[in-house]
Parts: sequence; structure tokens; C-alpha cells
Amino acid sequence: MGVLTKQELGYLEENLQRKANEIEQDIVGAEWSEHCSYKSSKKFLRLLPTKGKRLVLGPGYDAGVIDVGDGFVLTVHIESHNHPSAVEPFGGAATGVGGVIRDIMSMGTRPIAVLDALRFAPITGKNKAAAKSKWLFKNVVRGIADYGNCIGIPTVGGEIEFDPSFDDYCLVDVASIGFGRKEDIVKNQADAGDVIVLAGGSTGRDGIHGASFASKALEAENRSAVQIPDPFLEKLLLEATMEAVKQGCIKGIKDLGGGGLSCCLSETSDNLGKGFDVELTKMHVKEKGMSPNELMISESQERMLYVTDKTRLLVLQSILDKYEIRHSMLGVVKEHKDLVVRYDGNVVAEMPSHLVAHAPLADWAVKRPAYLHKLRSVKPPRQPANYSKALLSLLSNPTIASKRWVYQQYDHEVGVRTVVKPGEGDAAVLRLDNGKFIAIKLDGNSKHCYLDPYQGTLGCLSEGCRNVICTGAEPVGIVDHLQFANPENPEIYWTFTQAINAIIDYCKFMDIPVVGGKVSFYNETDKGPIKPSPVMGTLGIVESVQYITHPALSPGDSIFVVGNSAPEMGGSEYYEYVHGITGGTVPKVDLRVDRQNGSAVLGLIKGGIVTCVHDCAKGGLAVALTEMAIAGSTGFKIDLDAIPNSCRRLDDLLFSESHSRYIIGTKEPMKVRKALSSAKVIFAEIGNAASTIDFVKGKKKMIKLTLRQLQASFDSLGKVMQ
Repeated sequence: MGVLTKQELGYLEENLQRKANEIEQDIVGAEWSEHCSYKSSKKFLRLLPTKGKRLVLGPGYDAGVIDVGDGFVLTVHIESHNHPSAVEPFGGAATGVGGVIRDIMSMGTRPIAVLDALRFAPITGKNKAAAKSKWLFKNVVRGIADYGNCIGIPTVGGEIEFDPSFDDYCLVDVASIGFGRKEDIVKNQADAGDVIVLAGGSTGRDGIHGASFASKALEAENRSAVQIPDPFLEKLLLEATMEAVKQGCIKGIKDLGGGGLSCCLSETSDNLGKGFDVELTKMHVKEKGMSPNELMISESQERMLYVTDKTRLLVLQSILDKYEIRHSMLGVVKEHKDLVVRYDGNVVAEMPSHLVAHAPLADWAVKRPAYLHKLRSVKPPRQPANYSKALLSLLSNPTIASKRWVYQQYDHEVGVRTVVKPGEGDAAVLRLDNGKFIAIKLDGNSKHCYLDPYQGTLGCLSEGCRNVICTGAEPVGIVDHLQFANPENPEIYWTFTQAINAIIDYCKFMDIPVVGGKVSFYNETDKGPIKPSPVMGTLGIVESVQYITHPALSPGDSIFVVGNSAPEMGGSEYYEYVHGITGGTVPKVDLRVDRQNGSAVLGLIKGGIVTCVHDCAKGGLAVALTEMAIAGSTGFKIDLDAIPNSCRRLDDLLFSESHSRYIIGTKEPMKVRKALSSAKVIFAEIGNAASTIDFVKGKKKMIKLTLRQLQASFDSLGKVMQ
């Protein structure tokens, strides 16, 4: 039977004006699951700013479309595969990659890159929980690497967080970007008499109830709900789809993801404003004896739905045959607006597509969480007796440490577009065919968002924009992935609404549109809910190759900081990882300062007067500087008294994660000073490149380290994962 609530079944039958049979309940149960219907979030998502001068198509499509000039467009989408990855990490993560790649294909564009944002429980320590988390981490990374490498799409970047709230669970977000010509975007249109073609993988019993499985707390390991990946078939499907798009023989296209045929058929029929009449016995299947219910809700992977007319059907079939892709003539487009499902000629389900595709919206209560007041003020830790040790400890923190162990498993150069590779810059940068470049970065901070979901989400957006600016790009679009626990809990739903308010405020102020996104609720286990975990993907355009900037410090550089450091230690890696403290004041974003500082730094880059730029984020100023030193194999000497700040404690100054800050290396300090003065931003010259790592206060060296020591701590993730 379907997974409809009593109220939803009542709503369905009231609109049908009759009883719904078992198949109809299963179809609607899949489409009305939280995972597919967005019934708890839709009314808030409509408030997001989605207009922009470069935006061609925004939220509501399989992928957002951005105009990059000269007749070219970029497409972008983000998806999650949390529950499946927590149960079967290799297959769950791999099928997450496959799904988001098909979303890009659905627009008629070729996927050119994949990024991932991952969240796990801590992996250090000898306990059972750390061993389980390590196993999940290892196999999720393997699943992403295997799928991307097999299909020949580079995985170019991402981010990883470790936090106890992900105990026995994980969050696996995968984003993909595509590239194509504006004229090739599939507009999705249909006329009565057009043919509905199902192509790709055979339909089986894998992934049954996958969408409803992902729409409630993870209480049991339902392996039958996890789909099975086949990247080699997806590669063939990709090439066939691209060829069919070029030949102009596709009028409509949609991938089969969550909810399987139930969602794909009802949503496509509704979007086209036409009826679909399909015959299930025509489907190519993995096993005999599957019921109509199973055929409709199976989430078997690597499947696409095409709509074409009878004159172009032969061309589409010949392309699919050439690539040896199985396909079925599933049905016909009709003038009415219903979804009609037949089995052996008999109508087994018949409902208005609009009714199926639009779940009744949920209306949950909101309440500010009681824990927030308790965590607002915490007793600060004792200042470290040895600051050098504290810095090395932070550098070896798996959330901050080098992610080389991860990205060395990915083929990030296939396709020869990757200009700034993983580990080389604040964001990935890819070459486009019109001489421009795209920068993209995913950012999240569960620790900040737990203590203050509004400021925490603003911070994720600020960090994403800083990251693409540091590569020489101007931010042009945001994709968001909002991940929370049970929305029926008023305190959790409140944190979600705060994140939405932050996105609205930031994007409106910065005039950057939200081009797409995803909401994932019910991320919890019997051990409790995850922390609020919005992930922001920021896209930026680099207009010219000479603007591409790296964070590597070089000999002879003068070092400047832009922005003020404040004692905002709540959710910092220093408090949480080094001292085990949860609480305190989260870094706040001043929107005007954030925009001003970003514009000033982009101006320096375009003026050609900087050698390197890096933003300050997790771990604060001290970690950002050491990352620049490691990247350039060059030390530095920093005058701590020169740094603009309002901190009373040295550990606050070194490790605060205040936003809107950039560190700049330059061979032309006079020009930088003049440009920043006229930009009216807070800045200071704080030091210069050197052979060792020295943080000096007055005449006293507060931190003295060698590059070798920094590198050893920074490379610790690889040792943990051995």
C-alpha cells in the first residue's frame, strides 16, 4: 500500500470523487512523499529571489540554467542521497552521482563536472562509532569516485565536515554542472499523438519505496530501497541523449529519479499540460512477474523518459540502437490532462496529472529551540600554554586537514577543462568554450547553523561568495541544499525557516539569484536529529584567464588582511575540536561590509596587483595563513599587533571565524594600500613572506613552526584513513 496519511488519502479521494485503488495510492504515495513533493518547504521556497540578468531558467526545472554569453549556457543542480548512503555507502553515493548527472542531461546539456559535500561523525578515536564513520566515509568516497571516473566526468571539488550529530549516519550531497548551447536547451513541449519512450536500464525491484524511505527517520536499514548503479550504461545514455538533442529529435525529456515512473510521468504530463496514456507491459524489465505497483514506483537507475513525435521517432530509435540502449514505446500523449496507466490493456490507474504532481502542502508549527538560550553564553577555555601546539592540532582536525586522501581518488582532469584543481584554490575553476571560466564551490557549516541557523546560513553564503571571489570570479548564482531533521518538530522547522530567511536576505542584498536547489528533511536516526546543515553552492564567472588567482604564498610577498577579526567563537573549530565546547556567539555577517570587502578584493585581482588571495573561514586567520604557506611552500612572519580586531584574547584573534575577511599576498604593497584605502574597507599590512612560520606579538614569538611541521599535521587525514 501507499504511504499516504489519513488526511492525504481523504484529500485525494475528495478530489477524485471516488475511492483510490491500491495502485493509485502507491503512485500518489511516491509523488506526495516529502522527498518528491516538497510539501513542507514549497511555500517557503517560493519566497527565494530567483530573478537575475544571467538567469535563463530557475528553480522548478531539473536544473537551473545560466547564460554565460556567446550563445552558451551553464546548467547546475544539487541532489542528496543521505538515507541510501547511510545504509549502503558505495551504491548510495554512486547512484546519487548518477541521478544529478541525469538532471543535467535532462536540460539538453553535457555534464562537465561533479562536486560533493559530505558530512560524517568523527573518524578519529578507537571506539565503534569512529570505526563505523570511517567505513561510511571510505565507501561513500569510493562510490563517488567510481561512478565519476567510469562515466568520464571530473569530480572537481567539494567540502567535508565531521560532527557528532552525524553519528551512525551521513549526508551525501552531489552537485553537477553542465555546459551547452542556448539553442539546444530542451524546452519540453508535446502534442497529442506524440510518443513516450522509456530508455536505459531495465526496471527491477531495486529502489522500491526509495522516495518514501528517504521521507522518514532512518530507523531500519532497508536495503531494498537502495538503487544499484551502472555507470557504463549511464555513459551510453549520456552520449545517446546528447546526439538525440543535436539531431533535434527530442521534444521533451526527464530523468527517472525519486518515485520512479510515478513522479516522472505525473510531473512531465503536468508540466506539458497534456495527458499521458501508458502501457506497463511494454516496459523492458529485469525480472518477470513484477506487479503494476512495483513497475510504477521502482527507482531502478540509468533510466530516461523521452517525448518525440512519430516522424522523429525512427531517428531517436536508431540512435538508441546504435548505443545498444534498451528502450520501450511506453505510451502516447493525449489531449486530456490525465495520467492513464494500463496493464495488459486494462486501466489500472487514472487520475488528473495536476492532482498527482501537487501534494497538499503541510503546515507545521514553528518554535524557537530551547537549547539556543542555554548555549548562548559559555565559559571560554583557558588560553593555550603553547599556541604552536594548538595550531598544529587544528591543522590535523579532519574538517580542516588536507583532503588529498579524498580527491586523489577522483579523476579531476578528464575532459581537460579543469584549470584550478582540488586543493589548488578556494574554488574549482573550469574552462568554457567561449574564453571564460566558471568557478564553483560548495560550503556548509553545521556547527554555526546549530547555534544560530540564520547567521550560520548567512555565513555559508558569505563563505561561498568569498571562495569564488578568491579565484577571480564574480558570483552569479546560488544553488542551495537545505538539510534538516523532522519538520513535524516545531523546533527543527523553526531552524529551517531561519535558513530560508537568511538566503532571502543575502541573495536580495547581493543581487545574486537562487538558480536551483533541494530540500532534504527527516535526516535523523534513533540516536537523534542531525544539526541543521544547509549547503550552499556558489557559481562565479571569471571573465579572463589573467584573473584566475590561487592562494599560494610566494617569496617576496607582502601580506595584507581585509576585514575585522571579532571574538565570535561560537561553533568555531577551535572551541569544538580543540576544547570540546559547544556554544558561544556565532560569527555575524554585516551584508554591507561583506559586499564592500568582496568588491575591493575583486578589484585588486582585476587590477593585477595581487599574487595570491585566500579567505578566512574554518580555523580562522591562523589556519588561513598556514594554508597559504603550505600551498606556496613559503613561510611568513606576521605582526599580530597589526591585525585589525576587537579581540581581548590572543586565541580569539588567531582562531575566530569572523566573516568577510581575505588575506592577500602582493609584490606591490603601495598599490594595494592605495586601492584598499580608496575602497574604504578595513585592512592592514600584517607581515611578509619568510622562511619559517612566525606569529609575533611585540618582541615575543607566540607561534614558531617550520613548513615541515605544518605539512605533517595538515596531511593527517591520509594517516587516519590508512
